[in-house]
Amino acid sequence: MKRINSISSNPTILGGTPVVAGTRIPLARILYLLSQGYNIKDIQREYPQLSIKKIKEVVAMVAREAEKGNFLNH
Repeated sequence: MKRINSISSNPTILGGTPVVAGTRIPLARILYLLSQGYNIKDIQREYPQLSIKKIKEVVAMVAREAEKGNFLNH
């Protein structure tokens, strides 16, 4: 299992798809909702088990990893 703060990946959970740590909510779902115009409060209403703080942590983590180029296939 890999874990980066608020994001985890485990082959036994959704086939290893990155999820919000401690949940089965795919990271891609959070990003998709943001791309569709949802704001953080909307996402929290959709997934009440996520705190606004946790959602912000996940988004910030994705931004930090993107700045490092960690989403590029080499």
